[in-house]
Amino acid sequence: MKTIPRDQAWELLTKYNKEPFHLQHAETVEGVMRWFAQDLGHGEDVDYWGVVGLLHDIDFEQYPDQHCKKAPELLREGGVGDDVVRAVVSHGYEIAVDVKPEHEMEKVLYAADELTGLIWASALIRPSRSVSDLEVKSVRKKFKTVTFAAGCSREVIEKGARMLGWDLDKLFEKTILAMRDFEERSKAKA
Repeated sequence: MKTIPRDQAWELLTKYNKEPFHLQHAETVEGVMRWFAQDLGHGEDVDYWGVVGLLHDIDFEQYPDQHCKKAPELLREGGVGDDVVRAVVSHGYEIAVDVKPEHEMEKVLYAADELTGLIWASALIRPSRSVSDLEVKSVRKKFKTVTFAAGCSREVIEKGARMLGWDLDKLFEKTILAMRDFEERSKAKA
């Protein structure tokens, strides 16, 4: 698996994305993907998983109607290889494209991308405004409330969990842990 350096990926991402929300989401998914790479025994590919997470929504801000369809062009112009392009595009499976997540990393991206939004929204209404004290039962409750963070597709999250062979609680727990790790690392950098 070949990837580009993180600083090159960031430069490419920020060429097409300026909104702080989109940049924060990209970095969150990057951190989550890096955590999952380690957790699932793919430590040697942690940079690859991270770059895919960072670039996964490269086309969303400027080309929302062509999400996951414009990405290959933008990524290839930036020197990104076909394996990264395929992984990025696969997170739009059955929504924007017909590229099914096949590799474990693609399945994690598919499942965790939407879930990070639901988890952040759940954390932001807590007194701590943090994932540090967020529990699976809180996310499960918010997941069942379809009007809460309504833009986060429950169907995609459920499909992603099934693709991974996990129940929802396992996906919730692992993604919360990944987001805690990202939050701690972000605070340490600040």
